[in-house]
Amino acid sequence: MTMTINRPETRIDVSAFAPPPPRFHHEPLKIAPDTYLIRQLHGEGEAPMLAYFNSLVVLGEQPAIIDTGAVNNRENWLNDVFSLVDPKDVRWVFISHDDHDHVGNLPEVMALCPNATLVSSWFQVERLGGDLALPLGRMRWVGDGESFDAGDRVFAAIRPPLYDSPTTRGLYDSKTGVYWASDCFATPVTQAMDEVSGMHPEEWRQGFTVFNVANSPWVSIVDPVKFNCGVEQLAKLGISAIASAHTPAILGANVSTAIDMLYDLPGSPMPELPGQETLDAIVAQISGQAK
Repeated sequence: MTMTINRPETRIDVSAFAPPPPRFHHEPLKIAPDTYLIRQLHGEGEAPMLAYFNSLVVLGEQPAIIDTGAVNNRENWLNDVFSLVDPKDVRWVFISHDDHDHVGNLPEVMALCPNATLVSSWFQVERLGGDLALPLGRMRWVGDGESFDAGDRVFAAIRPPLYDSPTTRGLYDSKTGVYWASDCFATPVTQAMDEVSGMHPEEWRQGFTVFNVANSPWVSIVDPVKFNCGVEQLAKLGISAIASAHTPAILGANVSTAIDMLYDLPGSPMPELPGQETLDAIVAQISGQAK
C-alpha cells in the first residue's frame, strides 16, 4: 500500500537572518605594483573591536583574484574588484580556503569571468560540495608546495604556519614578493587603517597573539620545533609585503616583525573569549535601543 502525504505549501520569511551590509566602504589599497587589497572592516560603527575581511587582486599579464570576500559586502566587493580589472581579463581565481568570508562571492565571480580558471583543491571541492556546484571543467587543483605560471610571474601555494581549515594554502607572488597569508597574521583593530604601522607596537602584538591563537587554538599544544620550521620557510622567501584576510597591510620592516611574532605563539594559552555574560549584555543593549 502506498501512502501519499500532501502538505500545504509553507513559505518562511528568512530575511531577518540575512547579514546586514557594512556601514562604511573602504577603497582598494595598493600595496605593491599591480597588487591591491580589497577591504571590508567588519563591525565598524557597531563594535569596539573590528576585524578586516580582505581579499586581493593582482593585475599583470594574467590578472588574478585571490579569495572572494563575504556575502554581505557583495555590491561593494564586486564594484571594487571590477573597477581594477575587466571581468573578461581575469585569468585566475585562487581560493585560499573554504570559509564563508573567502568564498562569499565565488559563484558571481566565476559567472562574470568566463576566461578564469579556479585554483582550488580536491578537499575544497569535497568540503564545499553541499553549498556550491564548483565548475570542475574550469578548475586547477594546486596543493601546498605547488605553483602555477601566470605569464609575468609564478604563484606558489605555500601554506601559512597558522590556519583554521585543512584546505588552507597561502599564495606567494614571485614578481612582487607579496605573500597572501589567508587567515594567518590576523589582528583586530579599533579603527580603520591602511597598515599595521598605525597601531601601537604593543597593541599590535597583543591583538596578534589573541586573534591568531583563538583562530588556530591547536598552536597551544603544537611542537615548537616543527611549528618553527614552517615559520622559517616563510622567513626564507624574502617577502616584501604580507596581505592577510584579517589585518591591515603588513609592509616594510613590519614584515620581519610579524614573522618573528609567530615564533612566540607555540604554547600560548587559549585566550578567554566572550561568553554568556557578554551575550546577555549585547542583547540588553539591543533591546534598549529598540525601545
